[in-house]
Amino acid sequence: MIVALTPNPSVDRAVTVEMLDRGQVLRADSSRVDPGGKGVNVGRALASMGGDALVVVPSGGPEGALFDVLLSRTGVASRIVPIAGSTRMNVSVLEPDGTTTKLNEAGPTLEPADIDALLDAALGDLVAGAWIAGCGSLPPGAPDSLYATLVREARARGARVAIDSSGPAFAAAVAAVPTLIKPNREELAELMGRPLNTLGAVIDSAAELVERGIELVAVSLGRDGAVLVSVEGAVHARTVISDPVSTVGAGDCMLAGLLHGLDGGEAPAGALSMGVCWGAAAVRLPGTEVPGPADLLDLEVTLTNDPQRELPLDD
Repeated sequence: MIVALTPNPSVDRAVTVEMLDRGQVLRADSSRVDPGGKGVNVGRALASMGGDALVVVPSGGPEGALFDVLLSRTGVASRIVPIAGSTRMNVSVLEPDGTTTKLNEAGPTLEPADIDALLDAALGDLVAGAWIAGCGSLPPGAPDSLYATLVREARARGARVAIDSSGPAFAAAVAAVPTLIKPNREELAELMGRPLNTLGAVIDSAAELVERGIELVAVSLGRDGAVLVSVEGAVHARTVISDPVSTVGAGDCMLAGLLHGLDGGEAPAGALSMGVCWGAAAVRLPGTEVPGPADLLDLEVTLTNDPQRELPLDD
């Protein structure tokens, strides 16, 4: 089982419009509501693909009641920690060319007892060799050390830890040396304190983190796919999507595929290919809808162990 801790889940509403015209009254072509948050999306993707996942989240207030119902309908196993505050609601505006505009709330304030309950719920049944992922932003009241604590406690139990976050919480977690991290290029640049405009620059930065003890650094690169760096070197995976719909949650689906592959015994390159395939499939779906097996059938992923280091990366 793969455990996904999401300290700041959300109710995600995705609205499709012909064009986002700021300041105007717009008519939505369609809309959908999903349970959201990075770890929630990871768990939903794993469940959709037949994997075994457990989502751990705080939830409260009227939005939390809606979140609980939406999450129960996905079929993914969950542990919900009740809180006094209200779960946040995020809005994504989608345009026909795949352009996505996101409006994310900060989330409810968590008390120290809430943090302790979340960690207890996430760590309670971990066994040696299992994967646990700490995913997403932290809500108000959560200490920047939350994911670092998760790393230390999980590794003390012999578990493998993946972190997908940003900012100070991500930096603290990286310093605690998780097994795997999955930043996007912008998050890696923020962590390293320098721009990363080529594939070679991304690979070199990831290699620095591997030298510090992190086993696997997977960096999502948008339309340029993803690169995975380990002590064995770098592998680059990419696929072509001609009909994008929404990028929301694509990186989470990529992480789900990567963890599913690694948990099933795939070599890192094969797991990366799986992750890129899952993430690409998500881009062709509305809102934060996650792909199922049928969504992968026409996708081909190209892998190379000799990445084009001079490749310029899109902004």
